Order: sequence, then C-alpha cells, then structure tokens
Amino acid sequence: MRQALLIIDVQPGFDPPQWLVEGIGRLIGTMPSVATVERHDESVTPFRRQLGWVPAPDDDSLIAADQVHVKHGYGPPPETLAYLKRLKPERVLVCGIQTDTCVLAAGFALFDAGLMPTLVSDLTVGSSLDRSGELGVRLWRHHFRHVVTSRELGLADPRTA
Repeated sequence: MRQALLIIDVQPGFDPPQWLVEGIGRLIGTMPSVATVERHDESVTPFRRQLGWVPAPDDDSLIAADQVHVKHGYGPPPETLAYLKRLKPERVLVCGIQTDTCVLAAGFALFDAGLMPTLVSDLTVGSSLDRSGELGVRLWRHHFRHVVTSRELGLADPRTA
C-alpha cells in the first residue's frame, strides 16, 4: 500500500513526551514524510488576541521528516497538502500533537483534499483538555473511520518500547 506520513507539530514548544518522538522516529524512512511546525504570526492567526497564548516564533520539528512546513493556525498549510497529493498515496498516516485540535484539523484538510486520512492513534497526544487523546481518537473515528496503531504498522507499542 502506498502511504505517506504527516507529523503534526512535534516541536519543543509543545513539550512532546520522548516516547512520542521515538515512536514517530521509527516510521521515518519507511515512507515519504512531511512534518508541520506551528509558529506564531499574529497578523495571520490571532492566538494572542483570541486565546491569550502564542506558540513559539522559532520552533523546529523534532522529527527529521523529508519535508518540514511552517504553519500558522490549526490546519496544515497548502504546500503540505500539495506535497501529499503529488505522492498519490492510498492513505496518509497522521500522528503528532493535539489529537483533538491540530491533528483533527489535518484530518479534515486531508479529507477535503480527496486523500484518505488515517490516524496512528498511539502516536498522538491530546491537548490540555484531554492529554490522553481519546476524545480526538473518538472524533477521528466518527468523521474519518480509519484508525491504526503502531502494532498494526509492524512496530512496537511506543509507550512500552
């Protein structure tokens, strides 16, 4: 199966657990990959004005993906979607930070672009509302159906490996 990997916002400012970074790292090199990093630009996305919080202005991805794209806001930038569409994958595996917000937004963007978003449920961490990510997994299943685990991809459970 032709697959691609989309890694959402695994960057120092969001303090990802080491098991998440290492688990996603095991997928690098097995398929084409692209990572997003959230950076702050108030003129693009009103984080400070609306939420009273801002992401770092200069974070870099902690994952050595084939490509890294900067984003401002919840969804992936247009160049990320264009890159993935050029690959013509049968499915796009999605993992990363904030299962119930940014990861879910990526799922909607992929779906709307005609791609098949597939969540790697044990390679995500939820937002401060639900750090377990279970809310996001349930929403993903409801909207997109396709959810897999590391074990189903032939990898060890990232939390115990």
